[in-house]
Amino acid sequence: MTLSGNQKRKMKSAARFFAVQALFQMEASGQTMDRVMVEFEDHRFGEEFDDFTMAEGDSRLFRKLVGDAVNHQAKIDQMTDRALVAKWPIARIDPTLRALFRAAGAELVEGDTPPKVVITEFVDVARAFFPEGDEAKFTNAVLDHMAREAKPEAF
Repeated sequence: MTLSGNQKRKMKSAARFFAVQALFQMEASGQTMDRVMVEFEDHRFGEEFDDFTMAEGDSRLFRKLVGDAVNHQAKIDQMTDRALVAKWPIARIDPTLRALFRAAGAELVEGDTPPKVVITEFVDVARAFFPEGDEAKFTNAVLDHMAREAKPEAF
């Protein structure tokens, strides 16, 4: 089965969303990276509810984002700290946003996706988690700063 470009994009978007959830779950529960990744791939990707079916995620991108976020967490957290105002170190940030910044930071630091695409994708993830708040604007500003540090040649 060959996937269309649109299907591939949706699977990558889903992988980013799931990576944020997985990183959040790992921090909240203390579960290992491998255990959480297997749980997501076996049970969350394509999960069906009464009136909704979760998207299938791009497993390769999901595993890369989660793995890179864990393996490069100190570097990513330092980049995030520099992007945040001094009064708000990453430890004080909402855990969902912290997971989002780590997943996005992993893609900015270790990935080859253009930074503007990474920013747009993760701002959409922020909107999904925080539909009523200003978190999407905040996410955009922080990720823009992080992207300029990680890939200055792209700006």
